[in-house]
Amino acid sequence: MDFLNIKIAVVGCGYWGKNLVRNFHELGALKAVCDGYAPQAQKMAETYGVPALSFEEVLKDPEIQGVVIAAPAELHYDLAKKALLADKHVFVEKPLSLEVKHAEELCQLAEEQQKILMVGHLLQYHPAFLELKNRVGKGDIGKLQYLYSNRLNFGKIRQEENSLWSFAPHDISMILSIAGGEPESVYATGSCHVNAHIHDTTMTHLHFKNGVDAHVFVSWLHPFKEQKLVVVGSEGMFVFDDGQPWAEKLQFYPHKVNWLEGVPTPDKAACEYISLEDSEPLKLECAHFLESISKQIAPRTNGQEGLRVLKVLDAAQKSLGQKKRLGPNSFQNDLKYFAHAPTAIDPGCDIGAGSKIWHYSHILSGTKIGKNAIIGQNVMIGPDVVVGDQCKIQNNVSLYKGITLEEGVFCGPSCVFTNVNTPRACIERKDQYKPTHVEKWVTIGANATIICGVRLGAYSLIGAGAVVTKDVKPHTLMVGNPARQIGWVSHAGEVLREDMTCPREGRKYQVVGNNLEEIL
Repeated sequence: MDFLNIKIAVVGCGYWGKNLVRNFHELGALKAVCDGYAPQAQKMAETYGVPALSFEEVLKDPEIQGVVIAAPAELHYDLAKKALLADKHVFVEKPLSLEVKHAEELCQLAEEQQKILMVGHLLQYHPAFLELKNRVGKGDIGKLQYLYSNRLNFGKIRQEENSLWSFAPHDISMILSIAGGEPESVYATGSCHVNAHIHDTTMTHLHFKNGVDAHVFVSWLHPFKEQKLVVVGSEGMFVFDDGQPWAEKLQFYPHKVNWLEGVPTPDKAACEYISLEDSEPLKLECAHFLESISKQIAPRTNGQEGLRVLKVLDAAQKSLGQKKRLGPNSFQNDLKYFAHAPTAIDPGCDIGAGSKIWHYSHILSGTKIGKNAIIGQNVMIGPDVVVGDQCKIQNNVSLYKGITLEEGVFCGPSCVFTNVNTPRACIERKDQYKPTHVEKWVTIGANATIICGVRLGAYSLIGAGAVVTKDVKPHTLMVGNPARQIGWVSHAGEVLREDMTCPREGRKYQVVGNNLEEIL
């Protein structure tokens, strides 16, 4: 083969990466392996007789022309970007990234660097799918009408992503390829049973401008494994059933509907099995990457194809959260903030540009979040809470109605806010909510508790585990239960010593009365 001189490194040697390592080795192209868990990398290195390198060493090795990325999805963008900038061709497993804007950036970068960018949508290399697509294109089933896919199993239940992001990318890739183009609208529904914040099942409905409809049903709570794509046309139907032996994977039903005296009448015909060559789709995919590098041709699943799939996933995730059908504008990167799946953002929220909301968080209606805020995992905010620009809310924090955070507030992991002083589970006391106001650049340590009705003065620092029961003056250092002042902190959050000089910024302070003032 004319690509045997191409050498690649596989980054990520775990659950799926080890299959890539094996296939590239069998193709004679494996030069090195890399994994954040050194023992796993070393195991693969010993098995296949190649060195285990750090990612930096991979990028610096001039003999390595291509990098194959099978790391966790949240690392895809960063690793792919670094590889492209290091003048490497890149094959990244699905999804291309977790953000549409990052996928767009990678596509642009690949074009500027004149490098191959390929996405691992494996089923686009399956002989059954390739034959199905070819026959649909030739008109074997007449006019294309609708498609549906089921990807079901009682298998690995993930905690880092929902079933939509875990199972659906391959099916969406196939459907977009056959339907030709992006859908006009997307509507997704789903249910959470194992984890209250992660959808175990989702049904995604796609409508295309040419009248074609499709849906994708995925679940990891299903009694048996099923991986099936059905394509229906006016003159027949195809079934790609990957659970069947090779002789039965691709089925053709020459069914059609005849109109008899104004009545639609099914005209059934016997199933025909289409002969296929028994081969490993992953090996075909790996060989396609090498061939694309050798011939400098765009891969079948290039970066732009991966971007189209990501746009549909992103729109489906928004539809799940907003519980409504999304139109064409949903496929543009119109949101200026990033929300990692799975999150729930209720209608009526105002979220500023550059803000990031991570896994399993819930933003309730009426909440306003400023620009460049960072909301950690498992955070609940709202309803009607105000969070200022550049605030950082760490994991496992709840901000209830009546809470206002000014700009630059830091809320440490698992810190606690309240909104009622004497709560009872069976007695509603919404009329007794007390507001809590946190002024700019306050730091609240991990596991601290802020009793409602207080005001935390600007630049104050609340120590880890402290319990604040009354107003806090600006710049004070508070610790203990109940919290008491033990010192002063500077604008930069540094504890002031006897010389009252900030060790970070050099600002000088003095105490005037009971307050701290900067000496100008």
